[in-house]
This record gives sequence, C-alpha cells and structure tokens, in this order.
Amino acid sequence: MKKIFAAAAAAILLLSSCDSWLEEKNYGSFTTEEMMANEENVILLVGQAYADVKWVHDHWGYWGVASLTSDECLCPIRTPGDHWADGNYWRNLNTHNWDPLSTAFRNIWNTTISGAVLCNKLLGTLEDGKANMNEAMYKQYVAELEVLRSYYYYLLFDCFGRVPYIEEFVTKTEPLMEPSKVWSKLVDCLERNAPNMPVVNDANRASNYGRVTQGFAYALLARLYLNAPSFDCTPSNISLTNEFTTAISSETDFYTNAVRCCDAIINAGSYSIEDNFFNNFKIKNEGSKENIFVIVEDGRSSVDVRENGSMMNKLRVNLLTLHYCHQNTYGMIEKPWNGFCARPTFLKRYAASDVRGPGNEGKGTANTKQWGWFVGPIYDAAGKSQQMDENHNPAIITAEVTDLGGATWNDGARLFKYEVDKDGAYRYCENDFVLLRYADVLWMREEAILRGASGNSLLESSADFQKLMARSFAYDADPAAAYKAAYPKLFTGTTEEKLQAILDERGREFAWENVRRRDLIRFGKYNDDSYVQYVTGKDEYRKWFPIPTLVLETSLKDENGNSIWTQNPGYPAGK
Repeated sequence: MKKIFAAAAAAILLLSSCDSWLEEKNYGSFTTEEMMANEENVILLVGQAYADVKWVHDHWGYWGVASLTSDECLCPIRTPGDHWADGNYWRNLNTHNWDPLSTAFRNIWNTTISGAVLCNKLLGTLEDGKANMNEAMYKQYVAELEVLRSYYYYLLFDCFGRVPYIEEFVTKTEPLMEPSKVWSKLVDCLERNAPNMPVVNDANRASNYGRVTQGFAYALLARLYLNAPSFDCTPSNISLTNEFTTAISSETDFYTNAVRCCDAIINAGSYSIEDNFFNNFKIKNEGSKENIFVIVEDGRSSVDVRENGSMMNKLRVNLLTLHYCHQNTYGMIEKPWNGFCARPTFLKRYAASDVRGPGNEGKGTANTKQWGWFVGPIYDAAGKSQQMDENHNPAIITAEVTDLGGATWNDGARLFKYEVDKDGAYRYCENDFVLLRYADVLWMREEAILRGASGNSLLESSADFQKLMARSFAYDADPAAAYKAAYPKLFTGTTEEKLQAILDERGREFAWENVRRRDLIRFGKYNDDSYVQYVTGKDEYRKWFPIPTLVLETSLKDENGNSIWTQNPGYPAGK
C-alpha cells in the first residue's frame, strides 16, 4: 500500500524539471475560485513543490557530496578495469580536492534553486486565491510551502554558505547573501511557520506522509541552532526578528534554542523509536513512526534523468553499493554497480555485535541475522556455491580497502541497512529514503545539553532513548548492558569525552543519511585524516564548497562586466 499523499500528488510530482519548473500547470476548466476553495485541489497544487526533493538522494547531487566527503563513504577506483575512475571525480570528493567545475555542485545549485523558486511561485498562487480559502487552510499551506522552501535553501546553504536567498517569485539578482544572514532568514521563516504546521498523530500520519510537518520544521530549526557556529554565526552577526527564539547573547544560547525545538517535537508525542533499527529502512517502511521526513519512492515507475552526470529521480543506494554478484544471489532486476563502500576506519567505530555494523557472523549472504553493513562471501541463490566474478575470482567482501586508486572488486563493506528486494519486484529501490528521523532529535538534544544548553539530559531517563540504544544490540542477551559496555564514554566520560562519543555514535546511527559532513564540521574533524581517511585537501575554507563556475559565468554583471556573484574565499575566482 502506498501513501495517501503520494497517491494524491502522483500525477504532478514529476512535472518539475530543469526546463519546466516555471511552467503553468493545467488543472482543467476550473475557475480560480472553484479550485482554491477545494482543499484537494490545493493539496495537488502544493504537491508540485516536492518534485525537486527527488534529487536530494542522488550520488551526483547533495547525498553524494555529503557522504563521499565525510568519513562514512568511499568510492575507490576498482581494478581490474578501472571501474569508477571517471577522471578521478569520485576520488577528488573522497580526498577533498574538488574544484568549481564539479558536476555535483552544479546539480545541487540547480535542483535546490529550482525547488525554492517553485515554492515562491506557488506561494504567489495561494496569495492570489486567498479570498477563496478559509484562513486556517491558507495559513497551513503557506506554512508548508515556506518550510519546504527553507529545506531547499538549507541544502544549498549547507553546501555553499553564500547563496541567493529570495522569498518572492521575482527576477532579481543581488550579491550573494552572507552565511549569518542566510541562517537568520531560515530561522525566522521556520520559527514563524512552525506553529501553523500540522502536528502528526496516528489519525493524520498517513495523509502527512512524505510532507513537511511541524515536527520537521522544529527538527530543521534544531539543526540550524546546533550548527550555528559551524555556519559562521555568532551572537553579534545574526539578525533575528521572530518572536519565538530565546534571546541569543552567547554561543550557549544557540544550544538552548536547539533544546527548545527538540522538546517541542518530543512533547508533541508524534514520533517514537522503532523497536527494530531496520524497520526504518524496509522496502515498505511507511509504517515507521520514527521517520519524520522521507522521499516517497516508486521503484517501478518511469524515470526522469537530469542532463548533468547521470542524475536520476530514483533511489539507487543498493545498486551503488552492492557487488555485481549480488544480482544472481538476490534475483535483482538491475545488476549492482559495485561502487560505494565504507571507509575502513569508519567501521572500526562499531562494536562487534552492534547490529548497525558489519556484525560478527562473517558469513556474507549466509548470515542468519541482519546487519547494517555487508561483509563476507557471496553465495548463489541456494546459499551453497561460492559465487565467482567475471575474472574468476571468488566474491568475498572485505572491510579493508587496498588502495583508493587501485582497490579490488571485493574491497570495502557495503551498506546493507536498506532492505534489498529479493523478489525481483522493483528495478530501483522501493524503500522510502529517510531524510530525518526522531533518533536525530534525541541525539541533537543530548549534544546541545552537553554544550551548555539549559535543560536536563534524557540519556538514561527517556524510554525512547533507552530503546534507541538497546536496539543496537538486539542480538545480545542483555541489549542495554551490551550498549553501555560497548560505548562507556557516553555515560562515564568527561564532557569532552561524551561529546566525542556522541560524534562516534551519530556516525554509527546515521550512516549515509546526509548528516555526517555537517557533524564533522561542527566537531572540527572534517579535514582531520584520523577521521576522514585519505583526505589530503585540508584547507579550512573547504568546509564550504565552491560556487559552480557555470553559475558565476551566467550570473548578472555589473557596469564593469564583472559578475555580481563572487566565488567563495579560497577558491580560484576564474574557475
């Protein structure tokens, strides 16, 4: 069963593309009054704004750079055959030696701007039809569009810092807004709209599935507050106008506001921690009460492809990571691409029996339990014969990577937490891609408390927190005790040791979920090769990506012929 919102919006979710996001949509012969007075029509109208979210999880877009530039993900060149060489494109992301010509940066810029502009266009349509809508309905859908627009801008902001933030549907070019001002705009917008967003409960959970809600708005706010210093924000350079933010006169106040937003989510009772970690990533994962925001997937429908790179509006995480031989074992329609894997140092952060790690069975496809990463031999579908690759070598996945520029086909553990379709039912992943989970809210709150925020720790008092930790050792006789024994610094360390332990725990819990890069920047570990194995580009300015060359070349010029938009500091201005 697919989701109510997905079914309602299916006809229009794919209409937005590089060339069509400004086009008018034809809804038939309705008058404006008739259309805007009917809430189902408004839902369809607003639903168009979600089309560009589909590009977030692509390896040629935001997810690709967020994962590959952090310590959680690697895409080595595999030999024989120099598979994934691609002119060192992936290697440059892994080592932090990218430049402004990177395809991914252009893709991120285009898709997020496209989504934000479409939100502004639809907000104008709502304004035009305001007289035909009741006030509550109007406020709710304005809030939905403004919060979704904030997410598009957040993704752009997280990557580039200096961005063209605009809240109107106008043709307008001004100098790029500085990070502290963008941060202030995002916070004001989210604080203003969060109270008008629907609060998820069991009665409306299905109808709000795949849509931004109040829980999402407060979670994104918590992320902005927690990361404020890493976004170059200080109490003296931000400028907030909303009535909800607790006054910020010191860095600690950022964290106090993060706790306030996390508490708003916790106290609403909308979400809960799943008993089983893998419930969040099942093929049919719409039943998860932990997932706050997802990309609704359809593994069988038509495909939309972007011109730059091979960007696609389909989740392909299992294809990206699994070995070629997994196709025969699991009866997959598409042959996996044998590319992305874990950096070996990252895997060492998991205790042996932590279900989120590679586990302690070592039997590969013959494992009797599910683990978060795949290592070991790949057997045939009957589970008896060892599979051989086309070079007549046994397919046995190892955690180690021989060399970034010359790995074997078997090197590197493969992400395995997203359930694999073993029935050959779907060409691409049917699992809805998780963008934000309630578990993140709990860990953000705990970190903010340790950083000095007002409030009390929930680590040992919250039932949800206890479940979150215990499920990680579900195969142990005493899961809670096993967790504490495996990661003691979370409970008995100094404040600094606890913070370090939280960074490690966030890596284990949220691997490949779009949070690790910003986590590492916040903790000062992004350019640290003790964390990001193989990194050589250690310049501090690389915490921001370069403005894409094509964007600078096509932006408006001043009277001297110079681009109004300028390159981020540290990167060559002419590239």
